Amino acid sequence: MSVQQEAGVDIEALEVWIDQDLCTGDGICVQYAPEVFELDIDGLAYVRGAEDELLQDKGATTPVPLPLLTDVADSAKECPGECIHVRRVSDRTEVYGPDAE
Repeated sequence: MSVQQEAGVDIEALEVWIDQDLCTGDGICVQYAPEVFELDIDGLAYVRGAEDELLQDKGATTPVPLPLLTDVADSAKECPGECIHVRRVSDRTEVYGPDAE
């Protein structure tokens, strides 16, 4: 089963965000998908925006590029802080992360 089938999406748009209150700063997300995640000087992980800027606003989201979906999903699954949330843009349902059904 593909990551897209597992998430219940075909080519549906997904977005990801990090809850910094739960982030442990292990950097696993950055190892999986450095194009999407970055550790800041405070030792916490954040998502990168469309222009590759670090999005530090609480709850800031960024689109999940389809070629990186598996890496982003693996980041959410392996995160020790359980702070990575991947959801469908259309209905905001979490498909990977601590609140996924």
